[in-house]
Amino acid sequence: MFTSPRTMLLCLLLALPVPALAADAAAQWWADVSALANDGMEGRLTGTPGYDRAAAYVISRLKEEGIEPAGVNGYLQPVALEQQIVDQDASKAELVADGVSTPLKVGDEMLITAAGGRRPETVDAPLVFIGYGLHLPKQGYDDFAGQDLKGKIAVVITGGPADISGAIKSNARFERNEQLARLGALGVIALTTPKQVEITWERQKLLARGPGMYLSDATLRDTKSAFFTATFEPGKSEALLKGSGHSFAELSALADASKPVPRFALPLRLKASVVSKHSLLTSPNIAARLEGSDPKLKSEYVAVSAHLDHLGVGAPIKGDAIYNGAMDDASGVATVLDIAHRLKTGPKPKRSILFLLFTAEEKGLLGSSYYARRPTVPKGSIVADLNFDMPLPLWPLKSVYAPGQDESSLGADMRAVAMEQGLQTVPDPLPDRNVFIRTDQFAFVRQGVPALVFKFGFAKDTPEFAIEHDWRANRYHSPSDDLEQPILKDEAVKLDAFVAAIATRVANAGARPQFLPDSIFRKD
Repeated sequence: MFTSPRTMLLCLLLALPVPALAADAAAQWWADVSALANDGMEGRLTGTPGYDRAAAYVISRLKEEGIEPAGVNGYLQPVALEQQIVDQDASKAELVADGVSTPLKVGDEMLITAAGGRRPETVDAPLVFIGYGLHLPKQGYDDFAGQDLKGKIAVVITGGPADISGAIKSNARFERNEQLARLGALGVIALTTPKQVEITWERQKLLARGPGMYLSDATLRDTKSAFFTATFEPGKSEALLKGSGHSFAELSALADASKPVPRFALPLRLKASVVSKHSLLTSPNIAARLEGSDPKLKSEYVAVSAHLDHLGVGAPIKGDAIYNGAMDDASGVATVLDIAHRLKTGPKPKRSILFLLFTAEEKGLLGSSYYARRPTVPKGSIVADLNFDMPLPLWPLKSVYAPGQDESSLGADMRAVAMEQGLQTVPDPLPDRNVFIRTDQFAFVRQGVPALVFKFGFAKDTPEFAIEHDWRANRYHSPSDDLEQPILKDEAVKLDAFVAAIATRVANAGARPQFLPDSIFRKD
């Protein structure tokens, strides 16, 4: 049973002085975050009743705002998925050198990942270290060059050359498994340097026990056949380099400095058996539309998007097992609803606006990948995607960074609106963190649609950098990303106003956004 959004907003406002318009927006934004991230939604895991309740709430809000449906079944676009749960305790692995076997404790020293595609039941293959694992021949860098990868498992380390943009490196990492499989590799093991760890290993171990997913339609998967993927605890990664003449400390120092990393064969084989369970499920994207005012341009769409799913109920941390996902990404969904209200009540844009809330983002951008390839509007009619994923309103909004801003003309639109609103635009402070490929706008970029994802800006070695780092270390993908954390609601809706202005500018422009001539994402 849902409390009406209007009733929730009224209850919030009764405790406040007569608010200005911005305060109204902040109160409604927080009411939406609170509705989506309360314990009753059970963490909104894809394919669960909690996710469906959250979807019903979002649809009720879209109806309340007068935004018409644009799915295949009202507001809904069902997405068929296969779920995979890797039993870390029952799975086995060992490293073999010169006939001597060293057991690995799966679920502790090594985690076999469940997302991204089906895992093989067994694997027995030699290991080869291929540096950063980046295939970028057009940029003059190729870790695959001269490598015989057939029948082998590639071992890679985080990072990449400093003189290649974060977006290009991120795209290469996204495509890595598909490229390795095409070259005959059987799998990949990813190593993370201690300085580049984003989520503590103890939390990673808990998350690895949750379900992974991939699209049921095998033709839509990047890796069509079974492919082994795993990560290694930084403190135990030295074991993979035993007898190679190199150390993990040496390679970590090079990677942290973005310097060239050697590539070499490892005198080890990995033997592993993977125990996993599989099941089929369906979970919907949500699509809604505000029709444009121009008789011709209204057949084109500017998409505004976020993901609705999170991690559900999982391993408890400090007694709390509900992964509420208040910032990831109830905050983004609330922002899409706020922008829908702003555009509905303001001057009507010339192009139509699509409001998209995706399922299964946490499982590998699956909902957005499905939508970008099978849109509910005519293919080719989406001219841009403006996405929100953890914008993190944890400090006053003075600057914005939007991964992808240097790839298309949308960057110029963003900078023009920022100048009008007295905001700065800043580069991605941590380009090797792969933000560009870890959010739903990337699914559109891969289909040739210019796109941005928006974040509160910060720079290295600043108080904001420390706040963001602390949030990721302690709250990201944990139950403490809940409604009790400190959030600057009035600052959050300032970003909404900023992106609403960008959406209007793009929707009213005579020409569609374009990738820049030197962008690797430009499709000629």
